[in-house]
Amino acid sequence: MRVALFATCVNDALFPTTAIATVRVLERLGVRVDFPAEQSCCGQPQYNTGYRRACEPLVHRTAKAFADYDHVVTPSGSCAAMVRDNYPRIGAKAAAEGRGTALADAAHALAPRVYELTEFLVDVLDVEDVGAYFPHSVTYHPSCHGLRVLGLGDRPLRLLRAVKGLELRELPGAEECCGFGGTFAVKNAAVSAAMAEDKLTNALGTDAQVLCGADNSCLLHLGGMLRRRGGTLRPLHLAEILASTEQDPWRAP
Repeated sequence: MRVALFATCVNDALFPTTAIATVRVLERLGVRVDFPAEQSCCGQPQYNTGYRRACEPLVHRTAKAFADYDHVVTPSGSCAAMVRDNYPRIGAKAAAEGRGTALADAAHALAPRVYELTEFLVDVLDVEDVGAYFPHSVTYHPSCHGLRVLGLGDRPLRLLRAVKGLELRELPGAEECCGFGGTFAVKNAAVSAAMAEDKLTNALGTDAQVLCGADNSCLLHLGGMLRRRGGTLRPLHLAEILASTEQDPWRAP
């Protein structure tokens, strides 16, 4: 089984520890992970802003970078959803505009092989207990792409419940959007901030130590608001919790 890590732009630029944690978890489970250096942005920022044609070179590049792998694993529900849900749409549009089927063929060849991390662990590796140890209280925020587009369901929660020492606390209004929405946070800043305030009020009400998510874009948004509020609640990607062990526990920087 040939597996590639799709790190994504946000993780590569701002949260490299999440990509490292993803590799640590997979290697602990016996998976050999490659990192194709040709990978780059999936095109989601351009697509969300209405520049569909600008995404097309990135669809080709991403499909080529991961062409030789059986599975492509990413610690980002939004980027996985971009590839699985929007790449075929972009390819179909190009074909409908009379520009051939090469883009559609590339999209359809790649999309079924792309997995968000929790999907890969639960559905492909058939694992829920990854041998993690995290002696902290945690509340989980499901991001919109993972929840609504990928249909991750309770996979992240099943993985968290299996972590030794972890106390999982239910997040009220968990299915409500945090307000990030990519370029939505820029175009509609006031609405975005109000949505984040609601999400954080619910998260802080759990008295958890950690606000966990499977998308660092959402955690970046919520983390910025948390820093302005103050307090001890810390945003942390699910992969970093799963990478923590008794021998090598997670430590706050």
